[in-house]
Amino acid sequence: MEQENQQKKDEFFMRKALIEAENAYQEGEIPIGAIIVCKGQVISRAHNLTETLHDVTAHAEMQAITSAADSLGGKYLTDCTLYVTVEPCIMCAGAIGWAQIPRVVYGAPDVKRGFREYAPHAMHPKTEIVSGVLEDECRELMQRFFRERR
Repeated sequence: MEQENQQKKDEFFMRKALIEAENAYQEGEIPIGAIIVCKGQVISRAHNLTETLHDVTAHAEMQAITSAADSLGGKYLTDCTLYVTVEPCIMCAGAIGWAQIPRVVYGAPDVKRGFREYAPHAMHPKTEIVSGVLEDECRELMQRFFRERR
């Protein structure tokens, strides 16, 4: 029962991350969205801004971490869960580790740049990683974005 409740919560919050990804899509950004939840409340929401800011580090996760840390008034996000529509890259995985986020939930894998392939130990070893939440919706948005640009 508890696992079923957690799955429903994860889907609920991933839908909010998907809204952020859709915002990125509408702005011509790679459609990845992220939110950070602390004690059941969304404390930050973000999407990729690499084109807008002309900044290769402006990934959704990085934006969400910065906003969440500001919201909480500290750099460690030890009571938080990060929801992101696509598997974090190596850079973001490192930032997640430095922020001490104990739980990461993502939708679609990133077979070309995902941390699991290239830096599986970037996050803390006790970090709980949940993958595949609303995977089809997350993947479809990415595929649609790149299909339209090729």
